[in-house]
Amino acid sequence: MKILVTGGTGYIGSHTVIELLNAGHEVEIIDNLCNSSKTALDAIEKITGIRPVFYEIDLCNKTDLKKIFKDSEKTNRFDAVIHFAGLKAVGESVEQPLKYYNNNLVSTLNLLDCMAEYNVKQLIFSSSATVYGNPGDGACTEDLPTGQGIASPYGKTKYMIEEILKDVAAADSTFQIALLRYFNPVGAHPSGLIGEDFSGRPNNLMPIIMKVDHGDYPELSVYGDDYPTPDGTCIRDYIHVVDVARGHLAALAALRSGAREWNLGTGKGTSVLEMISAFEKASGKKLPYKIAPRRAGDLPKLYANPARAASELGWKATLTIDDAMRDTINYLEHLKA
Repeated sequence: MKILVTGGTGYIGSHTVIELLNAGHEVEIIDNLCNSSKTALDAIEKITGIRPVFYEIDLCNKTDLKKIFKDSEKTNRFDAVIHFAGLKAVGESVEQPLKYYNNNLVSTLNLLDCMAEYNVKQLIFSSSATVYGNPGDGACTEDLPTGQGIASPYGKTKYMIEEILKDVAAADSTFQIALLRYFNPVGAHPSGLIGEDFSGRPNNLMPIIMKVDHGDYPELSVYGDDYPTPDGTCIRDYIHVVDVARGHLAALAALRSGAREWNLGTGKGTSVLEMISAFEKASGKKLPYKIAPRRAGDLPKLYANPARAASELGWKATLTIDDAMRDTINYLEHLKA
């Protein structure tokens, strides 16, 4: 298949491109590089032996986007689109909500317009567990309500796009759409050549661990150690980014008329202290941290129920936290080299 990947030089996008190329698909990438770098293309080429066609454009520029679809008609039309592109910093979205609503929604609407005009009707959307808002304590299934209690404009754009895509699929039965709700992607490619960009102001645990290891932060703050969990720290579902990438290939093979949601998670949680311990075990050195007060809104436990993906996609996570830590350290060592 010929697949257009938006945001394909980003963290999850680049790992998915590698899996697509290794599976024999033809891939073209669109990215404006606001959250990534062209160096990802070098890494993709080193790993796969293939350098994908790359367009440095912004999806909010509909004229540029339409030209790519039009030009594809002259050679080989796109069979499917995997849509990763979007602004993703939770804290920034709270401070600059209009920037997030404008970018994430307009870019998706432009993409859908071009897909409809050029009869490209298969789409996989990079969604997030944030659409569940505050689902209560425990495992999330896809039939939980969404859109309630979402804490950030970033998360709200994911929910809004899901609703747009459901409406599009309901109005046009030729659209086949997968909504993939990731939990907490971590890790890096086993080669060490590609991984998560931890520059800027990270919101998630793993990039902060990486910044401490890299010397950017003196220590890690653990927000609360008195939760009703085995070690008192919050539990989340951390899934290796390569497993997430492979989930897209499974969804691509299972696309059917309409829009369908799938969780991509491990189905089990890992606490903050367990993550620190796993990193220390893999790196062979201590990671400095301190216990800080709880943060408002943090749930004690939140993880996926991935049973639907297992039964309908034939997909399940196979890599472990130890694998993720090993691959992260390989990536950090590569950066230092």
